[in-house]
Amino acid sequence: MPENLTPAESHIPQTSRTIGLARTVGRIALGAFLIFAGTGHLTFARESFQGQVPDWIPVNKDLVVVASGFVEIALGAALIFARKWRVAVGWVVAAFFVAVFPGNISQLVTHNDSFGLDTDLKRWLRLPFQPVLIVWALWSTGAWRARR
Repeated sequence: MPENLTPAESHIPQTSRTIGLARTVGRIALGAFLIFAGTGHLTFARESFQGQVPDWIPVNKDLVVVASGFVEIALGAALIFARKWRVAVGWVVAAFFVAVFPGNISQLVTHNDSFGLDTDLKRWLRLPFQPVLIVWALWSTGAWRARR
């Protein structure tokens, strides 16, 4: 250990590497989650996702689900592969999670049983996870840190 570093300071590089690894793993996991969810929009969960499209959206529900599925796949791939645009992708993914949040509220208000959320309690408990996804997108891409 160099003489000018305290024992606590000597661990800073290791901590930075650990945080960097955690961000990378988190970003790739979120990307994989989005690709999986987007694939679900287009295939096995298409009807369930249609149930989350609020009635006030003046577009065919299936079109909204298919379009959002393609967007999720693209965003997931961008999280994993678009290194140069990582911060911008983080902000776009966070904005996407904000934009689809009314679907979660609609599911609660209309008492839609999609995705096993078959009680109001379960639907209420689902709502706080959307901010977690937003923070996850901003943290794992370094977008929140880069805003300074």
